[in-house]
Amino acid sequence: MSRYWSDLARTIVPYVAGEQPTGRTYIKLNTNENPYPPSPRVIDAIKSAANERLRLYPDPECRELRTAIAHYYDLSIDEVFVGNSSDEVLAFALPAFFNPGSPILLPDVTYTFYPTIAGLFRIDHKTVPLSADFTIPVEGFFRENGGIIIPNPNAPTGIYLPLDAIRSILDNNKEHVVIIDEAYIDFAGPSAARLIREYPNLLVTQTFSKSRALAGLRVGFALGQRELIQGLDRVKNCINAYTLDRLALAGAAAAMRDRAYFEETTAKIKHTRERVAARLREIGFIITSSQANFVFISHPKVPAGALLRQLREKGILVRYFNAPRIDNYLRVSIGTDEEMDVFLKAIEELVAGKQQSS
Repeated sequence: MSRYWSDLARTIVPYVAGEQPTGRTYIKLNTNENPYPPSPRVIDAIKSAANERLRLYPDPECRELRTAIAHYYDLSIDEVFVGNSSDEVLAFALPAFFNPGSPILLPDVTYTFYPTIAGLFRIDHKTVPLSADFTIPVEGFFRENGGIIIPNPNAPTGIYLPLDAIRSILDNNKEHVVIIDEAYIDFAGPSAARLIREYPNLLVTQTFSKSRALAGLRVGFALGQRELIQGLDRVKNCINAYTLDRLALAGAAAAMRDRAYFEETTAKIKHTRERVAARLREIGFIITSSQANFVFISHPKVPAGALLRQLREKGILVRYFNAPRIDNYLRVSIGTDEEMDVFLKAIEELVAGKQQSS
């Protein structure tokens, strides 16, 4: 710990991202990346944008990309905000809408970036315990708060919260902003984006990293009524007016327009997810009803930590969270059918070997 650090730098607990290995080649099922390449139109758009105009700043208002997103969700361009990943959008949203001294509410099992970024801005938070089956108890958010953040589907459980439940939360929190983080929504049910015109306190965040296979491009966005988007702009323009570069803007706009490719690849991932989940249940795993691009699994006889290490030895990476309530679960991203067949074979062998030795 450096003596030059500020008090804030000394006390915050940074978020730890999933491992990105170098050297040995692994089957990477640990960071929820899309197993399929981006749309060919994305590659063409990026190549076309890689020209002499890179010497110029990009459009600070990101109009082309915002227009493409607005068209997709039947919103106006003034109801769309874009940033360098949905994490950055969230980092702008917290100081834009929440105040120190007025705790926000989070599920107790959720994306660990939320308490991290809240701590950076000195915003207190309280947790609402999930039910025993990891579903979100809607009534737990009907209490005094300074704002709410809920991922839908939740992470790392993958469980989807229906729009009627989100309506109930919004109706009971009309004085505070409710952020619904939809990083995995395209693998699940309908988006809360359709509620934006009804609820001025609703902000929906999404990412291009998962369903549109652009984790390497770093693009996220938010949807909300104009007043909320203006609040995000005020914070962003105090930090960096040019959050997205020319290549990212071109690639993301092309991805948003290629609906056919997006629907084809997300359908493949959902089909593989259901096949893998069914097989894991057959060999004794407990699995949440994940509607994301991953499964959340636990075996009653084989500790998750042991499976994590043994899978790694076989060249397969999965994610383990050493945290209360979920320390015997693994989050397994959905890869290609070929990758998941290798994973299933490996984990079947590990479970069978453990049961024979016990």
